[in-house]
Amino acid sequence: MFNRNKKPATPATPHTPAISLDKVPAGLVSLAKTATVSLEKNGLSGLRAAVYLVVDRSASMHQYFADGSVQHLADQALGLSVTVDDDGVVPLVMFDSRPYPVVDVRLDQYQGVVAQQHQLHGGTRTMGGTMYAIAMRAVVDHYLASRATDPALVIFQTDGAPQDQEDVRLQLKVTSKLPIFWAFVGFGPAKVRFLTELDTMRGRLLDNASYFHAGADPRHVADSDLYDGITRQFGQWEPKARKKGLLP
Repeated sequence: MFNRNKKPATPATPHTPAISLDKVPAGLVSLAKTATVSLEKNGLSGLRAAVYLVVDRSASMHQYFADGSVQHLADQALGLSVTVDDDGVVPLVMFDSRPYPVVDVRLDQYQGVVAQQHQLHGGTRTMGGTMYAIAMRAVVDHYLASRATDPALVIFQTDGAPQDQEDVRLQLKVTSKLPIFWAFVGFGPAKVRFLTELDTMRGRLLDNASYFHAGADPRHVADSDLYDGITRQFGQWEPKARKKGLLP
């Protein structure tokens, strides 16, 4: 039966990309459009944020550098960034047993940047262990130095548990008091149990982390699935962070 008193549903506010798509390289336009859909779906229309990309350079990651999976993730990160950040830059942090200098992935020089940086650091012969916390601290230092008022959305890729687990837990607790959200992305055939534990870890001001498992062949995961995996819990965190005073 038709209900005359029922109000029509309010349509979701469309998300306006931070950078006009006519200024975005053709190879990123489809990614940016897909990212926009995920933002709208998860209540993040109008969001402005600084997108970071952290990449695991441990020895077990060699196949993902070789087959282009890591570069593909960098493209996806930049596609998301142009929808929420008008500078067209994604700071890239590589790590293994040590951190590497932060470099900018830019709209005008994003193709092949992962392979270039990987080789600059010695390629497969220098790939080390897995120490998350040094990369987390590098992101925090960079973000605080930027004096940004928008939140940081950190896409943190890895294929295994770290050797510094207690330090990672501490970093997650400390950064729960900052406007920083950690969106962990797992590569590999099996889920990383440690990341599942982080996703539900207690002792934080806010739940400031999520975990999306991209599987053994991340290149063939739908872009929409990846973006949903990154933005779903971020969309829940953002209003809570505002309520706690972490965001203006």
